Amino acid sequence: MDPLSDILSLLKLRSYVSGGFDAGGDFAVQFGRHEGIKFHAVISGACWVSLENAPEPVRVHAGECFLLPHGKAFRISSDPAVTPVDVRDILAPVSNGRIMTYGGGGDFLSIGGYFLLSGGQADLLLETLPSLLHIRDSADSEMLRWCVERMRREMSEGMPGDFVVAQQLATMILVQALRVHLSQKPSTASGWLFALADVRLRAAIDAMHRAPEHRWTIDTLARKAGMSRTAFALRFKDVAGITPMAYLTRWRMLQAAEKLTTSRQSLAEISSALGYESEKSFSATFKRLMHRSPRQYSREVAGHRTGPEHPPLR
Repeated sequence: MDPLSDILSLLKLRSYVSGGFDAGGDFAVQFGRHEGIKFHAVISGACWVSLENAPEPVRVHAGECFLLPHGKAFRISSDPAVTPVDVRDILAPVSNGRIMTYGGGGDFLSIGGYFLLSGGQADLLLETLPSLLHIRDSADSEMLRWCVERMRREMSEGMPGDFVVAQQLATMILVQALRVHLSQKPSTASGWLFALADVRLRAAIDAMHRAPEHRWTIDTLARKAGMSRTAFALRFKDVAGITPMAYLTRWRMLQAAEKLTTSRQSLAEISSALGYESEKSFSATFKRLMHRSPRQYSREVAGHRTGPEHPPLR
């Protein structure tokens, strides 16, 4: 797999489609805080999105979508001046995952859902994203438009297996949104996600993901990237926000966390598979970055207890 697929797999991404919203006339609907990543894709019309504590609302048009990665409350409206109603007051007691009509419908249509990151390392993805990620219509978003339109059909035509298909399309929407976001990277943004948009840096990251046990050095990684040692080190730190070796160490520890909870490998086997010469050095690194020993981590996850957050790849 490529590095982005690696990390999304590690995060155990689950997508859920909550339904559509078909509004007519003036409207304003208030949504509370949420878990995971909320998303809305606008099929027709346009709306204003007002995010909790944000200075200005954002205008979202047909063919565009927005993601809310940090759980903040938000409002969608035809006009920010319209008095909002709480979404809980207009939803049916039991949602059927289909399209809800409000105010007669016909002027605005969106489809919404959310993604849960159940692997325990949600900060891997969330820290690199803004509170409101607005994906505008562009030449890069043709696949995104197709996914959104296909989801509309699945939810409105009542075909067998439509809800399962809609959930798979939601995952495609997330990946396409991340791709568009990478192509439109703000000049001041940094994080491992943006390093994947750099062809040379991605070659080095891909090498680390394919062989985390290898004795990588700045020199060998720079050769993978086709850059000089100094240029590579500076570029990686500038784009990813951390050094190449810090990225490698964190990736190894996240792989270790996964192995500790999903395999029957011993600590010695895991440490060797990740390039450590001794169980002691591996355990010390794991404890430094994960804030508890490998055995403590394994027990906590097995017992479904919540511990400190895992270190992100920034």
